[in-house]
Amino acid sequence: MTDSHYRGRFAPSPTGPLHFGSLVTAVASYLEARSHKGTWLVRIEDLDPLRESPEATQRILDSLNAHGLHSDEPVRFQSERHAHYHALIDRLLSQRLAYRCACSRKQLRENDGRHPEHCRDGKAEPGERPFAVRFALHDEHSEWHDQLLGPQVQQVHAELDDPVILRKEGFYAYQLAVVADDIDQGISHVVRGSDLLDMTAQQQQIYRSLGAPPPQWMHIPVILNAEGQKLSKQNHAPALDDRKAIDNLKRALVALGQEQRLLAEASDIGTLLARAAANWAPERIHLTAR
Repeated sequence: MTDSHYRGRFAPSPTGPLHFGSLVTAVASYLEARSHKGTWLVRIEDLDPLRESPEATQRILDSLNAHGLHSDEPVRFQSERHAHYHALIDRLLSQRLAYRCACSRKQLRENDGRHPEHCRDGKAEPGERPFAVRFALHDEHSEWHDQLLGPQVQQVHAELDDPVILRKEGFYAYQLAVVADDIDQGISHVVRGSDLLDMTAQQQQIYRSLGAPPPQWMHIPVILNAEGQKLSKQNHAPALDDRKAIDNLKRALVALGQEQRLLAEASDIGTLLARAAANWAPERIHLTAR
């Protein structure tokens, strides 16, 4: 099967070096794109300067290159996209699809997620207080098809689920930026970890509010550590050893359930990735996290 319009991406946040869980996601998205003879992009989601560093960004890019995972177009940095996000927020506010909210987490918690100042109605003025901007969801019984998990059903609750799109600190939030850049880059298919599954229906509403159809989704199981936690930087997942790139790739392919014989026959990264793409079978991915 080929699809010249297939455009996928891998979009890590630079809060630390690439770890094995991230590599598995990168490999899955890369092989899915290559198997469709599509385009694969790398985007750095550097939205939070308090948690990120240029050193981590460079280490991630160096690791991807060491593992033969090269972006087909120049790497995009979300830190260079602030003007675009600002314009989108102004547009959503003017269309009453977003609203300013000065409520604290404590206030929302004490009111079962409802806004005590009725922020969604646009009647409360934050004044000098710090405020976030939230996207105004509408109630929806959302049904969609995941390319790995099959039919999905999610319930979206207006007000209770409204995501922040501009944080009180002035930083642009993931929920807006990821959708804005997927639209701008023409991303048609998204392969990502199943830990992001629950926010899919919310994101689909943001896509539609910006006049774009949502992409096709494939959510793969997350990799767990020995304690059963998601392998992540927060849980101190060790950085990849780029000197062992081919071994790391083989481990990632095993985690993705791919044919073992491919691994033994390939002695260099280029051959391994080419064979893995030619024989890519996402249906072999086990639906339980490992």
